Amino acid sequence: MYYNDDSVLFFDGEYVKAKEAKTDLYGQSLHYGYAVFEGIKSYKTVNGTKIFKAEEHYDRLRKSAETMMMPFDYSTEEMVEATYKLLEINNLSNAYIRPIVICSPNMALSKGQKSYLVIEVWNWDNGYLANKMRIMTSSFERPNPKAFKVEAKVSGHYVNSILACQEAKDKGFDEALVLDADGNVAESSGANIFFEKDGKLFTPAKGSILPGITRATVFEICDNLGISYEEKFFKPEEMQGTDAGFFCGTAAEIVALDSLDNIPFKLNWEDSLSSKIQTAYRHLVLEEDYSYLRSENLILEK
Repeated sequence: MYYNDDSVLFFDGEYVKAKEAKTDLYGQSLHYGYAVFEGIKSYKTVNGTKIFKAEEHYDRLRKSAETMMMPFDYSTEEMVEATYKLLEINNLSNAYIRPIVICSPNMALSKGQKSYLVIEVWNWDNGYLANKMRIMTSSFERPNPKAFKVEAKVSGHYVNSILACQEAKDKGFDEALVLDADGNVAESSGANIFFEKDGKLFTPAKGSILPGITRATVFEICDNLGISYEEKFFKPEEMQGTDAGFFCGTAAEIVALDSLDNIPFKLNWEDSLSSKIQTAYRHLVLEEDYSYLRSENLILEK
């Protein structure tokens, strides 16, 4: 699924065959989850292959490494350039891009002494990851911001995500809704969340969430279409049975939710403002105009 005999990846300044790349089995990244990464997508647009929000993603990767006290010298510009070259080598346009910063061998619980940048790419042309997802409130909480640097995209944090997601699947749901330590809605196992009520969108405030780049893009779309939104703390009960809801993230894009804890959202998805945001997002990543959505009856002026 991810690579074949011909796949090439970027490994610390070199373009090497994926099957020939090697890493050290005594590294902190393997033993302790001490690594930072990004999830990025490129698209075949009307203007050629374009990486969506490339600078924002690589700026965040650099910030994550800094937050985790990892030595890391690559500039955003260098990483963007290397990624475009990697896409060309692998003959990819619609692709998922996974850069990861790993650390040198070290069994001590101390900051990394040297880091290595790996960038992997693989084909991703299936559009939305899923739609009309049935989600449940997880028994697992989002990591406490007093115990972790939750604003950094750290590999080890995602053990929590695996537990929450698998719990939901084992109970017959598609995904998990994870709360913070105070019982407020935080995010899914790997995406931010919005719900719609009476013509307005709501999303969890910063604090325990990873404030995603797609989340910020939703704000931009709302501003362009005149849709009101608010960041706030809220319990899952406030979200249950509202008009609509969706997850958003680079891989997922905009994913419609069917129900929360078996309580369905009220509107047909196609009749919601959230659906218009999903359509606008798709046009945006393909560099197509979506201004026509403003004139539709469901779009309200703020």
